[in-house]
Amino acid sequence: MTQTVVAIGTRKGLWLARSENRSDWSLEGPHLLMREVPSLAFDTRSGRHRLLVGMTSSHWGPTLVWSDDLGQSWQEPAEGAIRFPEDTGAALARVWQLVPDPHEEQVVWAGTEPHALWRSEDGGETFSLVRGLWDHPHRTEWGEGFGGGAIHTVLPDPGDPAGMVVAMSTGGVYRTTDAGQSWSPANKGITIPHSPEPYAEFGQCVHKVVRDAQTPGRLYAQNHDGVFRTDDGGSSWISVADGLPTDFGFAVLAHPRRGGEVWLVPVTADAARIPPGDQLQLQHSTDGGGTWATQSTGLPHPSYTCVLRDAACVDEADPAGVYVGTRNGEVYGSADEGQSFGLIASQLPDVLCVRAAVLP
Repeated sequence: MTQTVVAIGTRKGLWLARSENRSDWSLEGPHLLMREVPSLAFDTRSGRHRLLVGMTSSHWGPTLVWSDDLGQSWQEPAEGAIRFPEDTGAALARVWQLVPDPHEEQVVWAGTEPHALWRSEDGGETFSLVRGLWDHPHRTEWGEGFGGGAIHTVLPDPGDPAGMVVAMSTGGVYRTTDAGQSWSPANKGITIPHSPEPYAEFGQCVHKVVRDAQTPGRLYAQNHDGVFRTDDGGSSWISVADGLPTDFGFAVLAHPRRGGEVWLVPVTADAARIPPGDQLQLQHSTDGGGTWATQSTGLPHPSYTCVLRDAACVDEADPAGVYVGTRNGEVYGSADEGQSFGLIASQLPDVLCVRAAVLP
């Protein structure tokens, strides 16, 4: 018998939802109460049940903790897992992304604010700064999005241990083919609307990027005004926004096994940032963004909330489960790949990050 565990990071702590059928859920928490939780990762490699949590306290500041027993106990290094070297003159503000490596089972990657990439070789307990990206000559020109200046997307290449793509606010997409020693911008075709240089080499406000499950080199990007796809690892991008009710949003998800299948969670491009037509919805494509279909059964209408970039995820079950958390503290789950949704949790604080794992 397996169980699905959904970790829900909010402005004021962490909750864990559990289910054996992805229909009936029990909710545990709060854990880490009054800590902001912008990043989560389940590490299930080699039978682990490790939950990594990037969190921030208004009193104690940012740190990273982990649990090997799904929240019954927590561990934190005395000196902090992520510390900028003294010569950088920088200090950690938030951990925005945590990603177990697909090639080395002790390696975990972290993306942070300020813009920096980190590598752990002990399962996420301590990290070292990836100097090749920190020392990049563009770094001083990367700006800050509304949520701050951070590396929020870290995508190791499953077919190449030396390959990786990262994305940031506000700098765009960068990639490496030599294990992080050197990095190049990969934004050709991604526009910067209302800019004197709409096709600049870098500076794009990319909100999130995901990899296609089957096609090597294919990625999808939800941009600030724009949805794009690349089939060559970022050398060039094309728009796949035709047919969408709006090309603005924060989250983008890819099916864990089927190529060409992707989900978006659109919101209006104006300052309101609410669902199109006041209907919380997902936009679903099975042909790489060529066509889109609305999925909204079980989602609220009218709705005036928003789903942030990491407040949505897909599990690895068959059929895949799809999960979205909102800024008004509701979390919805689908056990049928988005065809219908049910409420998992409500009355939580502002949801920042949602991650799901199917565990034995």
